[in-house]
Amino acid sequence: MIKHIVLFKLKNPTTEVVNETVAKLRSLEGKVESLIALEIGADILRTERSYDVALTATFETLEGLQAYQVHPEHVKIIEYMNIVRESSIAADYEY
Repeated sequence: MIKHIVLFKLKNPTTEVVNETVAKLRSLEGKVESLIALEIGADILRTERSYDVALTATFETLEGLQAYQVHPEHVKIIEYMNIVRESSIAADYEY
């Protein structure tokens, strides 16, 4: 199994933008065949070191993660995130 974790820091982390971002990320559910599980959450502490939104996705195989990366629905989300995000960090691991 593969975990894909991404944290997003938004340019303008207002409640409206955070909620819209969470909704867009959640819209991936059921649209990408290789995506087994998806968790999306907005940061609740809002400290200086916090990122605003977290995504955790689960895939059966590395090939499933790679298919997700180029899936048209994921590409649409990347285009949106390129507009609203200030930065992001990611980690992918096998477990």
